[in-house]
Amino acid sequence: MIHVDADSFLVIVLAAAVAALIVGIGGGRVVIPVVVLELCLGIVVGPDVLGLADSDPFIDFFSSLGLGMLFFFAGYEIDFERIKGGPLELAVVGWLISLGLAYAIGSMLAAAGIVLSLLFTGSALATTAIGTLIPILSDAGEMKTRFGTYLLAAGAVGEFGPILLITLFFSTGNPLSSGLLLVAFVVIAVLAAVFAIRGVTSNWTALERTLETSSQLPVRMAVVLIFVLAALATDLGLDLLLGGFVAGIITRLSLGGHEVRVLESKLKAVGYGFLIPFFFVVSGIEFKFDELTSDPKELLKVPVFLIAFLIVRGIPAMVLYVKEMEIRDRVALAFFSATELPLVVAITTIAIDNGKMHGTTAASLVGAAVLSTAIYPLIGLRLRGSREVPEGI
Repeated sequence: MIHVDADSFLVIVLAAAVAALIVGIGGGRVVIPVVVLELCLGIVVGPDVLGLADSDPFIDFFSSLGLGMLFFFAGYEIDFERIKGGPLELAVVGWLISLGLAYAIGSMLAAAGIVLSLLFTGSALATTAIGTLIPILSDAGEMKTRFGTYLLAAGAVGEFGPILLITLFFSTGNPLSSGLLLVAFVVIAVLAAVFAIRGVTSNWTALERTLETSSQLPVRMAVVLIFVLAALATDLGLDLLLGGFVAGIITRLSLGGHEVRVLESKLKAVGYGFLIPFFFVVSGIEFKFDELTSDPKELLKVPVFLIAFLIVRGIPAMVLYVKEMEIRDRVALAFFSATELPLVVAITTIAIDNGKMHGTTAASLVGAAVLSTAIYPLIGLRLRGSREVPEGI
């Protein structure tokens, strides 16, 4: 029998509902992203503050589902037809520059004895939480703008690149074997994509009709795809994040050209209505708040990492997009690109498991990532001001 802490489970669900309630009641006056509220409420109800909830294997399982669903939407929102060409090329070059800056900063921090591993710390600095940003950008109308296209490309690469790093270097510790497993995963994923595209294209009318019935076949097919690829990635020794991300990409490609507003609404209800908030609340519960506050020196790492996020992801935005954007929009792109959270949680968790990071350093990195998610998007939105309708890239 699996032990289920029903009280903790209930508190987590209630915390997620309270976060949404605060945003809903506040309307446009509550400017803090809901994911930050979820994580902060998780800290409050967790063992370091009120002690109302704690994690266990069953709760961690649901949290992993939420993380996989979050990266499913990160992959799903990548419209390759929209970002191909200039936006994608700039995004790739920008992330490679960020990676170099991140490892340079990581090496300096390691040499100073502040962190144990430049590889893990640097990789955490070079991420962008596009999956977290997408709801914020959508609510603000930014996803339909020309600026949104460049940001979507930068965020997609800033999320997919670190996922590949996790897969190749962190999951098994052997880049060669991880590379071979990754090739096998890609082959299977491509076959799944071909099958999904053909099946949806030839049967879309029949599939669409089930969206108004109890069978909900397209939704169930999408959920199956997420679980199959996540399980496959895990069985191959790769990372769960890769499975969710690729499942999102395949779903987007298979639905290309079809009216999918109803399907998207139902998938978001499952993801953002339950599983994804569950992940963020549990992340707050597992956050080592006492380790962060026990030593003032450790607390000072938080602003250091927060500034490092902006340097690593902001410099490419300021340098590479001179011809595409005016200075105000480039600064906004820098702040949006420096928003980090889910991958920082994932990388620090792996680092601690491998003995490559102190718990205090992980708490400082996650704390800085929380602040980046709470502060940087607000600055970016304020800098953007009015939004334009995209014409051509």
